[in-house]
Amino acid sequence: MHERPNILLIMTDQQRADTVGALGSPWAMTPCLDALASAGTAFSECFVTSPVCVSSRASLFRGVYPHSTNVYTNFEPWEPSWVATLAQAGYHCVNIGKMHINPYGADGGFHQRFVVENKDRPLFLDEHERAFYDEWDKALKAHGVVKPSRYTRSQTDRDGFLAALGCFDWELDEALHPDVFVGSTAAWWLAERKAESPFFLQVGFPGPHPPYDPPARWLDHYRGLDLPLEPASEAELAGQPSMHAALRETMKNFNIDSVAWRDALGRDDLLRLRRYYLANVSLIEAQVERILAALQARGQLENTLVLFTSDHADALGDHGHIQKWTMYDCVNRVPLIARLPQRSALGDHAGAPRGAVCTDLVQLMDLAPTIFEFAGIEPPSNWEAKSLAPMLANGAWNEPVFREHVYAELGRDHIQSAAEYVIMRRDRKYKYVIYPGTEEGELYDLGADPGETRNLWRDPRLAERRDRAVAAILEWSVLGAYRAHRRPAPRPQGPMRVGPNAARAAGRAQMSALK
Repeated sequence: MHERPNILLIMTDQQRADTVGALGSPWAMTPCLDALASAGTAFSECFVTSPVCVSSRASLFRGVYPHSTNVYTNFEPWEPSWVATLAQAGYHCVNIGKMHINPYGADGGFHQRFVVENKDRPLFLDEHERAFYDEWDKALKAHGVVKPSRYTRSQTDRDGFLAALGCFDWELDEALHPDVFVGSTAAWWLAERKAESPFFLQVGFPGPHPPYDPPARWLDHYRGLDLPLEPASEAELAGQPSMHAALRETMKNFNIDSVAWRDALGRDDLLRLRRYYLANVSLIEAQVERILAALQARGQLENTLVLFTSDHADALGDHGHIQKWTMYDCVNRVPLIARLPQRSALGDHAGAPRGAVCTDLVQLMDLAPTIFEFAGIEPPSNWEAKSLAPMLANGAWNEPVFREHVYAELGRDHIQSAAEYVIMRRDRKYKYVIYPGTEEGELYDLGADPGETRNLWRDPRLAERRDRAVAAILEWSVLGAYRAHRRPAPRPQGPMRVGPNAARAAGRAQMSALK
């Protein structure tokens, strides 16, 4: 057994926190994830730092907020930084599936990458500088089948495509489904691996990101599912900032990711979305089980830190929205489950909590220093992320409070084009969303309105609270970026001098150190 544990980071794309049974969702059929949580710790209040893939992932793999990564949208170049640090420390670093690095084929510090990216990107259209055929594309081509996409589906049945809301039955062999392909590849890699060094394996599932496309046998589990869902009211829609209406128009006009969005959704529409989405989650869940079984078969499961999470979530019709780009909890709160190895650089974990649910506010990027500490690597001092390792190893949560607030940031892109910049700040009782450069905003009393349906931004009774929060958000943003980009101050070398020339000597020493 290695002195340092293996690290397995499993990430889905666009998965809501309310899709895991262990996190309080009785309608979700997730026995493997529930078992993983019962052997470790589940976090019920994990929030991403951005409601889009690339920005969120850049924060996770750099340990800082978007104002420090300078990555605010899905279309900005970035590469992970701390993966290379793990590699330098002796870890064999591999990515199988989605990482959403820009450019897609960059190595990102990994020794190996088996890239699987966007589910809906066609094989047969010229994508100019973004053209990239991943491992799944090649597998489909080798099997002589056409990749399902918005183009193939709309050409075959235009009316059916427009009515589907992005929900389609997978009609090819189930083994060719992108999530099954990623799960199979990861299980194969683990079964065939011969090296003795510890590994860092990031497995990125493309789903349940749309199109919502489960094979029929997985959808059968949910066909009769009923949920307490209601379309957004006219009063709620009227109280939203103008960015929201513009985003809905974009989603209606461009069929993004095969979702032909529309106004005036009914309850049956919302149920259709949930059923297909949950079937996708259960399909992925079965692949997680295959991966863990492959680890177990190699005798490595007990020596592996296993982390399961997602990069952000999906509105699924809540608040009149589909997909992401907003600051609601349904988009920003994700599942997080951690199962500890028997031993790590932090010691023996036989007494670590099992089956616990931590309700502290945490950020997804907090996994970065957590991974480092279990691997025996000191996290950089200028990271804005905080390690969860003490919580996981000792159950030391709630006292003191881990985070008083969580934040998220978003920039303008060609889909969310109406707001230049958006910042969210959330605590236990209130959520604030500001749109710098405008007088618009969002304020929700989460105690009285946990569903975030009544925007109190202009309520005069909360004006003083709102203004204090805005000032705090701006201070957080400016100071955070300043501190994250500063080099650590030089440390004095040797004994401190004394005497009349001490100040001048100390100054010369510091200037010399900075050169």
